[in-house]
Amino acid sequence: MQIDRRHLLVSGAAIFAAMAPWRDVRAEAGGLRERMGQVGSFEGLEALAREVAKTSFEPPARVPKRFVQLSHDQYQAIRLAEGGKFWSETDLPFRVAPFHNGWIFPHPIDLFEIGAEGTLPIPFEQKRFTYPDSTTPPDEGEENQLGYAGIRVFDRFDFDRDIAAFLGASYFRAVGKEMQYGLSARGLALNTMRFGEEEFPIFRAFWLERPAPNSSEVTVLALLDSASTTGAYRFVIQGGRSTVMDVTASIFPRTALDGIGLAPITSMYLHGENDYRARDDFRPEVHDSDGLVMRTGGGEWIWRPLRNPSKPRISTFSDTAPRGFGLQQRDRSFAHYLDDGVYYDRRPNLWIEPTGDWGQGRVELVELPAGDETVDNIVVYWRPATPPQPDQPISVGYRMYWGTEMPDRLPAPGRVMATWTGIGGVPGQDRDPAVRKFVVDFTGGDLDRLREGDDVEAIVTSSEGAILEAAVRPIEELGGWRMNFDLDPEGAAPIDLRAWLRFRGGALTETWLYTWHPDDV
Repeated sequence: MQIDRRHLLVSGAAIFAAMAPWRDVRAEAGGLRERMGQVGSFEGLEALAREVAKTSFEPPARVPKRFVQLSHDQYQAIRLAEGGKFWSETDLPFRVAPFHNGWIFPHPIDLFEIGAEGTLPIPFEQKRFTYPDSTTPPDEGEENQLGYAGIRVFDRFDFDRDIAAFLGASYFRAVGKEMQYGLSARGLALNTMRFGEEEFPIFRAFWLERPAPNSSEVTVLALLDSASTTGAYRFVIQGGRSTVMDVTASIFPRTALDGIGLAPITSMYLHGENDYRARDDFRPEVHDSDGLVMRTGGGEWIWRPLRNPSKPRISTFSDTAPRGFGLQQRDRSFAHYLDDGVYYDRRPNLWIEPTGDWGQGRVELVELPAGDETVDNIVVYWRPATPPQPDQPISVGYRMYWGTEMPDRLPAPGRVMATWTGIGGVPGQDRDPAVRKFVVDFTGGDLDRLREGDDVEAIVTSSEGAILEAAVRPIEELGGWRMNFDLDPEGAAPIDLRAWLRFRGGALTETWLYTWHPDDV
């Protein structure tokens, strides 16, 4: 996994927020570390998390100071040695490589392997790494204080490029067939809407279940820990055209978790086709994701374009038994990004599908102002109506699909491919700058079966103001249909917009949602 600066800045900030004040507790024998070594199954991990939740949170250890003081370049120069991956001398279909501690990853995680011989610790070994001339390898005393910062997973299709990585707080990422990293996920979000008070739980330890030689999946267990809660996590990972993770999470709160966010996703949106407010960049668009997609419990598909707001924005979408939600990068044209360094057109999507009934709650979307692409400013998660409490733990399951494709079995209505905004009215005529024009492009689904002259309707509603000149027509060059309308705010703000295409009483497309704010112009 190539560690990009944006991911590290976010992860590093999360770690420092979660870990302060630091205590050097690595040398303390017994206790939690001894109990970790007795975990041999997910059920055993659940029992451990339940026990840990009854104790006070103990910040993890800190590695020797000189490794924390490594620069970005010095840390990046520490490489995995030949044969440094776990299971590299076996015929197993997976490999796992550790990340070295240092720089903004200064606390060691505990790592174990669960196999036929029981649960065995995986101690730090410097031979798994090569060190640059500017960094002296750890001596014997330091080696006892070092550990691994995280892990990355390789499957049988490519032992040189990883398909998933766990690094920093409770962050993890995965790729699809393009082998391109982008957006991230987290184990848990806490108090994300309380700006400045967000809590970042950590994955304190990982257990690798040794796969069978013919296995197509590998299982990773993780212990989540923070001042407010603990959690037991199971990730069953399977590579392919999309990397699929089956996640089971059991949450055991220490305190009331009123601000909990389940299955959180983190991404970046700097500017795009509907948000040129602060653009000063040769690249037309810069983002890891361009929209939030949801499938409600009632079966409705919803698309909400992302934005880089002028001030923090929070959008909520109430639902019961949601069928799925995620962040997508639908625009796959290189010409729309012109970035030959990080290739935003190749960024993966992440679709989350609950297993079981998640009950009542809401999807929450947090959009934060960002002046640089190194800042993750988009967060989305599920917030249950009844949050877990110390005497009421919860367990949830969900499947994660990482890649550029949606699961094949999901229905495909016409989808929003682009949202454009600008001044309303008609060029050459008097135009009121307060009136805004919206243009939404749809493709796919049954739209391909319709032609100009067919009775396709643009259904547009607004919470305030007036909708003017709504129209829809096919655009051959786009291979789809274009809807456009003007919005006269009539002094109101903000205004919620809702639109979709209809044919003979039935929906042709997913529902487009947008909230207009006057200071976004």
